[in-house]
Amino acid sequence: MNPIRIPIPAVDFNPPAYPCHRAAKPFLLDGRLDKPFWEDAPFTSAFLDIEGEHMPSPRFPTRAKMLWDDENLYIGAQLDGNEIWGYVDKRDDIIFQDNDFEIFIDPDSDTQQYYEFEMNVLNTLWDLFLPAAYRDNGSGLSGYDIHGLRTAVFVDGTVNQPSAANRSWSVEVVIPFAALTECLPQKRSPKEGEYYRINFSRVQWKTDVKDDRYQKRTDPSTGQFLPEDNWVWAPTGVINIHYPELWAFVFFTGTEKESSSWAIPEDEYRKWELRKLYYAQQIFLDLNGQYSRHLEELTDILEKYAPINANRRVKPLPYRIETTSHTFEISCPSSDGNKEVLIYSNGKTEVR
Repeated sequence: MNPIRIPIPAVDFNPPAYPCHRAAKPFLLDGRLDKPFWEDAPFTSAFLDIEGEHMPSPRFPTRAKMLWDDENLYIGAQLDGNEIWGYVDKRDDIIFQDNDFEIFIDPDSDTQQYYEFEMNVLNTLWDLFLPAAYRDNGSGLSGYDIHGLRTAVFVDGTVNQPSAANRSWSVEVVIPFAALTECLPQKRSPKEGEYYRINFSRVQWKTDVKDDRYQKRTDPSTGQFLPEDNWVWAPTGVINIHYPELWAFVFFTGTEKESSSWAIPEDEYRKWELRKLYYAQQIFLDLNGQYSRHLEELTDILEKYAPINANRRVKPLPYRIETTSHTFEISCPSSDGNKEVLIYSNGKTEVR
């Protein structure tokens, strides 16, 4: 049997939700998180293996913080562990050849037109814009630059010296909203109560020390590097971070003492029901050369092909399925009954 082109995640829809408070104190960019600016920002939950909680826990802890104001999104991350090294020093090179910290931002939760950012301990950067996820025939545009981006790294130890007293490294990233809103209908910064979909990833390679230098560990039978570890804030249930439907919800709130209420909207849960049918449609296409018009055929695919840790059933809703020779559109009513929630064969979701 051929491998599934778009695997169904081995997790259900349970992304973290984070209250991103308004910044209330002066900011000084130095890569450190142990300063007054970050005192009122809660840490995220500890990162997990990208495939989910059922996998072994990461060997080094990682957490992040966020704040915002009218102009910028502020991100800080704490990366513990004594293996502190990096060699990539050219911007827009492939940063994850080193250990790195990565940011993914989808401002309107449609799983398209999103942003990726990577940095290593040398403060070497790679920023990309993705019109669509790779699985949906998208490709990263490395020529895109986050205008106004500011970054810093602080190292509690010494880079590229295994014998040093290495403890951790931390990063600060300042992203202007103006660099994230060009594809939004109103092209504006977020307002209190609104949310972005965001995920963080830490790539960590297994290493050995030889001649006081870190070297990526290889498989003795092949001589190839062992696969890197991928530790993320919001697991995607598959070794692929580019499943934006499973990224966390970051709600823009007031200051900690004036924080507004927030909750994941019901229509986002309905998007997930449609997403399961999207996975089934892609598998049905691979098996039959066409998309299905019948809900029963799609639910049968889910029962057969969804991983054991996934939810193999869809919520009973009045779904509408339309297909052509090469596309599909699936919809259901919105939670208030006044609109439609839709998903398309190219992966895009919307409420219309």
